[in-house]
Amino acid sequence: MPSDTIIDVCPLSELPPGAHKVVEVDDLEIAVVNCGGEILAIEDRCSHDDGILFEGSFDAERCTVECPRHGSVFDLRTGNPLNLPAYQPVDTFPVLVEDGLIKLEVD
Repeated sequence: MPSDTIIDVCPLSELPPGAHKVVEVDDLEIAVVNCGGEILAIEDRCSHDDGILFEGSFDAERCTVECPRHGSVFDLRTGNPLNLPAYQPVDTFPVLVEDGLIKLEVD
């Protein structure tokens, strides 16, 4: 895939505060989330055991997601784990909102 590929996700109106949407880009699943109006994107995979993060609890106020397998909580802004057992960050991706459309930048 060429660097800086831009993917159209959905209209901003389809992702209200507290909502998330998982998109697949090649073999990568990326969760696009609305944390109180801030649109963020993070790989939907726990760095501890490759579990699906967004099967767990998404806290839009704290802007975190908790892995359902072992309870590691990840900061959606940075991808950093906030507790063990995970200690490696999860990839995050730049998000653009242009003309009311959410776009995801993947390299």
